[in-house]
Amino acid sequence: ASPLPLHTLLPRWCSSQLLILIEQLLKSPYFPVLFSFTVYMTFCLPYVALDFLSTKVPAVRKYKIQSLSYPTLGMMVPCMVQCVYHHIVFIFPVTLAHWYWRPVDLPVMAPELPRVLLDVTVCLLLFDFQYFLWHLLHHKVPWLYKTFHKVHHKHVSTFALTTQYSSVWELLSLGFFAAINPVLLNCHPLTEMIFFLVNIWLSVEDHSGYEFPWSTNRLMPFGLYGGAPHHDLHHLKFKCNYAPYFTHWDRLFGTLAVYLGGKCASLSLTQCES
Repeated sequence: ASPLPLHTLLPRWCSSQLLILIEQLLKSPYFPVLFSFTVYMTFCLPYVALDFLSTKVPAVRKYKIQSLSYPTLGMMVPCMVQCVYHHIVFIFPVTLAHWYWRPVDLPVMAPELPRVLLDVTVCLLLFDFQYFLWHLLHHKVPWLYKTFHKVHHKHVSTFALTTQYSSVWELLSLGFFAAINPVLLNCHPLTEMIFFLVNIWLSVEDHSGYEFPWSTNRLMPFGLYGGAPHHDLHHLKFKCNYAPYFTHWDRLFGTLAVYLGGKCASLSLTQCES
């Protein structure tokens, strides 16, 4: 048999080499921290651009939840510096330990779509519950609030880069919840990555300070999902809306408050107090 021409072999060789490089990257101890930081900044940057545009463009400003508050460059830079510092000094060593404890194993077969959707949804619901309890505890116990959580409440009007503006304890403990849930559910690595993407996106959207017609809370019916208005009101009033995403736990615990006509309307007695 005659040998195959170079122009036929080259794409096959490039394809196989690319797959090998991708697999090596995914199995690298550097990948989780690079993935986390890159995805986080990618989701934040469009909102950063909107923050600068909103001061000059009324068409953008009308979607801002607290329309009279604008983050400045002087407010954004410390958030950026702290994020880089935390990823290098704290998150990377933790992900390195996680990589050593649980090396990445890439199955040949990808999971079926229904299983991916189910696992991602369950991971989100579990994280929402864990975050709610953690958050409620850190607001109800003064020592926990002052020692660990207060830094996250520096900005009453949230913007995207405040998403990870928090203490090391808060960043690592909530990161632990996000990381352990796919392990507990024995999720496929692809499902785990999709969950991280969705979780980071929802967190950034929560802190963005904007509500668009296509925002997640507008797409989910019956007020089941709080979104950016839900979390923005938490930063504004402090005593309400402890769940990060969904509203059912705040309803059950009587800590749900909503914006009605631009004002805080509480569903219990104290949530809209200053």
